[in-house]
Amino acid sequence: MKKPIPKIYRTINWSSYNQAIINRGDLTIWFDPNTQWYAKENGKQGRTPTYSDAAIQCCLMIKSLFRLTLRMVKGFI
Repeated sequence: MKKPIPKIYRTINWSSYNQAIINRGDLTIWFDPNTQWYAKENGKQGRTPTYSDAAIQCCLMIKSLFRLTLRMVKGFI
C-alpha cells in the first residue's frame, strides 16, 4: 500500500492572510467610560498613587482570568 501524497497549500491572497493572522490575537475589552483610570490627588505627604483602585482590581482580574504573571499583565495592559 502506498503512502498518500501530502497536500500542498499555497496562499493566494496574501493581504487577507496577513490580516487574519493579525486578527487572530485580537482581544477587545470594553470599559465603562465613567471609570477613573488614574488616581485622584489625596493631598497627603508622600508619593501619590498613579492608578486608581478600580484600575488595579481590573488588572488583577485579568491576571487571574488568563493566568498571567504580573509582568505579563503589565505588558498586556
